[in-house]
Amino acid sequence: MQIAIRKINKEDVDILSVIAKKSFYDTFTGTCSDEDMENFLQESFSVEQLAKEVMDANNNYLIAEVDGIPAGYMLFAEDYSSFPFMKKWKALELKRLYVLNEFHKKGIAQKLMDHYIACAGRQGYNVAWLGVWENNIRAQRFYEKYGFVNSGYTHDFPIGNTPQTDIWLWKFLE
Repeated sequence: MQIAIRKINKEDVDILSVIAKKSFYDTFTGTCSDEDMENFLQESFSVEQLAKEVMDANNNYLIAEVDGIPAGYMLFAEDYSSFPFMKKWKALELKRLYVLNEFHKKGIAQKLMDHYIACAGRQGYNVAWLGVWENNIRAQRFYEKYGFVNSGYTHDFPIGNTPQTDIWLWKFLE
């Protein structure tokens, strides 16, 4: 099994939309109404929306492929808008990291995370940080293995009319 990670370009947006919708749905299904989920998927992961995000030079979108088959993706950026407190440091936010269910437990999330941490280190960031849903214990444990700790801060991340809360995790880099 060969895992490859590469930058997403505009030609990949259609497949990114499919992966983003499916992985988000699989992660959060049952936590909100069907209508809220459908509207969120269409607003956040439409081809048009993702094309804008992919073409934004501040965003780093990467896709993970297993033997040439798309299996997951991530997005990271230096963006302080959702957590201005982070402006105290040079900080790199991991905005999304998703792997399709059929590719879980194959080392893909680890490969993506290793890439993110390495990029943060190479580019001289002081802090790597991310938001994780308060009820996603599996993801929290995954991030803890990488040295992320609860910052003590949270933020609202509603799916439509359904309130959700994310925990901000951070890792100070050496």
